[in-house]
Amino acid sequence: MSMTQDELKLAVARAARDYVAAQLPAGGILGVGTGSTANFFIDELASIKDRIGGTVASSEATKKRLAGHGIRVLDLNDVGEMAIYVDGADEIDAGFAMIKGGGGALTREKIVAAVARTFVCICDASKLVATLGKFPLPLEVIPMARAHVAREVEKLGGTPALREGFVTDNGNLIIDVHGLAIADPQGLETQFNQIVGIVTNGLFARRGADVLLLGTPAGVKTSKR
Repeated sequence: MSMTQDELKLAVARAARDYVAAQLPAGGILGVGTGSTANFFIDELASIKDRIGGTVASSEATKKRLAGHGIRVLDLNDVGEMAIYVDGADEIDAGFAMIKGGGGALTREKIVAAVARTFVCICDASKLVATLGKFPLPLEVIPMARAHVAREVEKLGGTPALREGFVTDNGNLIIDVHGLAIADPQGLETQFNQIVGIVTNGLFARRGADVLLLGTPAGVKTSKR
């Protein structure tokens, strides 16, 4: 029987809740990502909220949804260590490098991921790809650097497109880079990091996922790096 994408997302969200219930130390801190799959996860998290010491949200939208379930949300600056970060991906490859930022929360997501000991990626099978880049790579950009960054992107062989009418939680713009086939995610992540005016790029390769919970019609498959 075929499953809708939402049914796959719900199945993987439940698997992530079970993973957290089993792996998060009692009273531990949990990082929570942003996006449609993460939203399913937040809703599932409500059933085990009593054993979670607190959460760190990767966006204002996530913070609001967590608070709506009565789940405690902490400022990352007040957190010394975080056991697990759970988030989705727009694309993920076999080496667990990801493109993230379709929802525009890439900077905060990358910061929270940097603090967490274990990064758990939750997504449906359509997001697993042989080569990253079919999904446009988001760049969070300081507004005054928009034109400069676009020119630098073109030098790297990408086609930049401003995400119209969108401002990040940090008050910045998003440029989506089309036309990339990313054979070396870590190398390209480093290259983009060197472009002045880019706050963050959406390649999560230097700090990729540690665990992948992949929703498939045959069930949720768990893989570890």
